[in-house]
Amino acid sequence: MLQQPAFPDGMRLSREMPTGKGFADMVFLPRKKYADRPAMIVELKWDKGANTAIKQIKAKQYVEALQDYHGQILLVGISYDKKSRKHECRIEKID
Repeated sequence: MLQQPAFPDGMRLSREMPTGKGFADMVFLPRKKYADRPAMIVELKWDKGANTAIKQIKAKQYVEALQDYHGQILLVGISYDKKSRKHECRIEKID
């Protein structure tokens, strides 16, 4: 797991974070100073829909890795279609 220093907006990034049944592509956690901001679990897909990414986050129980986090969590699915060269994004809130 690669940890990086805080981003300018007060978020920490974890790449390939171990979770319930796999590894989340990216997890953004707010630093204590920015506790009012939501955490984000991001799953990236190539030639599959953003809905597929959200389904994977749920099926593999990625949210369980944040069980000690008490703020809002956003599930973010991002896909890229090679043929159309378009991105798709879907975001769901978990309270």
